[in-house]
Amino acid sequence: MEETKKTPEEEMKEKDILDPEEIEKAASANLDEEVDENPENEDSEEEKDEKKFFKKKNKADKKQDAMKEKVEELEDRVKRQLAEFENFRNRTEKEKAQMFETGAKSVIEKMLPIVDNFERGLASISENEKGSAFADGMEMIYKQLISEFEKMEVVPIETVGKEFNPELHNAVMQVESEEYESGFVAQELLKGYTYRGQVVRHSMVAVVQ
Repeated sequence: MEETKKTPEEEMKEKDILDPEEIEKAASANLDEEVDENPENEDSEEEKDEKKFFKKKNKADKKQDAMKEKVEELEDRVKRQLAEFENFRNRTEKEKAQMFETGAKSVIEKMLPIVDNFERGLASISENEKGSAFADGMEMIYKQLISEFEKMEVVPIETVGKEFNPELHNAVMQVESEEYESGFVAQELLKGYTYRGQVVRHSMVAVVQ
């Protein structure tokens, strides 16, 4: 059977009619494009809220860490200032104690000649004058003065019969003695004193040669 030849107009009409498979492919392509452009592919509201929450949490954590670091810095500064203040207080107390000791030693040195005069005066009282109001008055004042010295830890230095010690004794002469060995103190010429273990005045002594 002879094939009917189609006119150009008929061929053009056939081209305008799409094949069903082509139509399905085109529809699928359009659907994919719509899906790509669909805002549903973006983050959902829940995801956005979750991201906002974590963002706020991270910001709050950073702020808390900064505050904690600041607090630690302030605590360290306070501790150092307290330590400096404690050192200052200890140093001040030590300086005050040294000043007091120096002042006390100075006063004691000035008082010792008075004690010496009382002792010389009491030693010069004759037997007839002993027991008189004057002698008893001098004795009471002397004892009161010595008692106050003892309370202040002012102690006489032991001399006679003790081995000579240059840290405590000042040898002003040498003597012969049958009672003491060489190098020992045989006589006390001026009484010495210590204040809290420190020499206020050395004893002036005579040492056996």
